Amino acid sequence: MLRRTLTASLLALAVAGPSFADAVSDAMAAVKLHAGQKTEWDGPTSGPVAAGAGTIVVLAGDLKNGGILGVTNGVEEAAAAIGWDVRVLDGAGSIQGRTAAFGQALALKPAGIIINGFDSVEQQAALEQAQNANIPMVAWHSGPVIGCNPGNGIFANVSTDAMQVSEAAAQWAFADAGGEPGVVIFTDSTYQIAIAKADRIKETIEKLGGTVLEYVDTPIADTSSRMPTLTTALLQRHGDKWTHSLAINDIYFDFMGPSLASAGLGGDQKPLAVAAGDGSESAYQRIRSNQYQAVTVAEPLNLQGWQLVDELNRAIQGEACSGYTSPLHVVTQDNVAFDGGENNIFDPGNGYREEYKKIWGK
Repeated sequence: MLRRTLTASLLALAVAGPSFADAVSDAMAAVKLHAGQKTEWDGPTSGPVAAGAGTIVVLAGDLKNGGILGVTNGVEEAAAAIGWDVRVLDGAGSIQGRTAAFGQALALKPAGIIINGFDSVEQQAALEQAQNANIPMVAWHSGPVIGCNPGNGIFANVSTDAMQVSEAAAQWAFADAGGEPGVVIFTDSTYQIAIAKADRIKETIEKLGGTVLEYVDTPIADTSSRMPTLTTALLQRHGDKWTHSLAINDIYFDFMGPSLASAGLGGDQKPLAVAAGDGSESAYQRIRSNQYQAVTVAEPLNLQGWQLVDELNRAIQGEACSGYTSPLHVVTQDNVAFDGGENNIFDPGNGYREEYKKIWGK
């Protein structure tokens, strides 16, 4: 059976009574606030001109993760615009790999470090060394506190509002299921932010009146090996009760499709995948082709790369953090072409590149 649109789901609820229909309508309205095009720049318009920084280092948690890769690409693009050299070091999805990468970064004595996609508390000793060496640090998704001065010597932790992302994903699933979702939530307790997001998804689903069938803690780094057999086991346990999969990012769904296909399920059949971040290229492709993912609550990964460079430029020059929080975007088949979607990425048409270049005097 083809996936119903949210509008069709709401119409089908007319017989269920006004309060039930109102709950679904409210959830749908909340989602629609984040589903439109982003055309107005709401970020900083002033700040320091470009510093002659030299080389900066990006410490990538795992470049196999589409979100981390997208942000890294944005940093490289922005660094070229501001006039800096970039060295990217890949932690390859393990604590040991990230520790080694951080050691290499410190040995390079860079003008600044960007921590990209892993929890900063994991590398406490290296963070202290960087602080003692007066190396400015900014981060993407490095912990549950976003914005300026989140701790551990980090100048700014760049992200969308993670709780808002989680709520939007849960609200979409609730509305799409006509108010009766049975969801499985996927997270990774290695990361504080992942647990916070998954807990907010669970809280939102249950508050709305949906059912959480299972809360699954499985490492992001092991998704390629774990998700196929885990998907099969979940199907056996929950069967048709499982209407939606909700994960803290898209990478969990990179490896579910073959198991669902082997079970005889088409790409547009339940359980439908809904990601609370990041808006990877593979997620866009699945949504566009209607293959085993219905929604991603995308972050503007390329924009966030530019923001990281801007925040690092401010840190290097002793200026204040911008305090900017970038917009999120609920991506479905209905709007997958919005905001750069033809390139399989949420790239807002709000002129952010030119706005940052103006600030930097470029």
